[in-house]
Amino acid sequence: MFDLAVFTLSMILLTVTVFGRIRLHNWWLRACEFPRVQIASAAGMIALLALLGGGSLQGYSLAASLVVVVLQLWRIIPYTRLGPKELKDAECGHEDRCVTLLISNVLTPNHNAKGLIDQIIRHQPDIVLTLESDDWWGEQLEAALAKDWPEIVRIPQDNLYGMHLYSRLELQGLEVKRLIQDDIPSIHVWLILRSGERVRLHALHPRPPSPQESDTSLWRDAELLLVGKEIREHAGPTLLIGDLNDVAWSRTTRMFTRVSGMLDPRRGRGMFATFHAEYRLLRWPLDHIFVTEHFTLRHMERLKGFGSDHFPIMATLCYQPSRSDENDKPEPEGDDKQDARETIHAARTAAQ
Repeated sequence: MFDLAVFTLSMILLTVTVFGRIRLHNWWLRACEFPRVQIASAAGMIALLALLGGGSLQGYSLAASLVVVVLQLWRIIPYTRLGPKELKDAECGHEDRCVTLLISNVLTPNHNAKGLIDQIIRHQPDIVLTLESDDWWGEQLEAALAKDWPEIVRIPQDNLYGMHLYSRLELQGLEVKRLIQDDIPSIHVWLILRSGERVRLHALHPRPPSPQESDTSLWRDAELLLVGKEIREHAGPTLLIGDLNDVAWSRTTRMFTRVSGMLDPRRGRGMFATFHAEYRLLRWPLDHIFVTEHFTLRHMERLKGFGSDHFPIMATLCYQPSRSDENDKPEPEGDDKQDARETIHAARTAAQ
């Protein structure tokens, strides 16, 4: 019985791993991409049990478990210190060309605003982006931040997709768009660095694939890829931030980086898992900062929890276009462009 149980568990993990590679938008298939660390850890333990347990199915259990470990680690390792850094480290100086961003999904029913505000005051970021912020959150944040972060974008909503942006830097050309669905806003604006140079900023919070929200990842995938195409066409210095409701290593996020040409500061530095703040063993990176090749990274960290199911994340980026050739800009592969067009078209058609 022990031998059969170990074999069954190994086959379940192998099945989940294979499901995560299927190119469909069903929420339960896309969910298989999230817990790669947990699946790899479980497969490693099952492989050990197979070695210790023996039995006629030992070889099958061991082989299946090791295949799972290899396939999962293939995606995980780039987001650890074992992988190469995709975005180069910043040099000293150039303060007037650096920008510090803090991103936080506040969780609408969480009312510990002080826990977040205290961290904002302590770290003094240039840009603060909050997700899931409604009228109550907007009032609390504005009362504390408006004096020192006078440039404010207010999009309070009660549907878990409200957004607020607070900036020390001048903002120009603000656009609030509803790219795919009418109840999902996004922010698109120019930041004016202290040096006077302009940087494009996109802030997103697409709808996740889940039984409570959507039975498909189509809406999320299309919004990411639509903005990704715009970033590639713009070709200038650009930052994209937000809770993307997708893990860094998913097929969609990786295709987004290739379509847009954007770099992930996490790669080669760590996962900086921001969700779920309450469950240590069930965490993955959902809150993101992506940059074009014009930037280098000075600092990145996950901040303390404050009652939300997400940790805040913060990074300091420096605009150094002279070092652009040091960063390996992702390029579209195979059918990426066609897949992106089809996904965007399917989402827009379904939204009509």
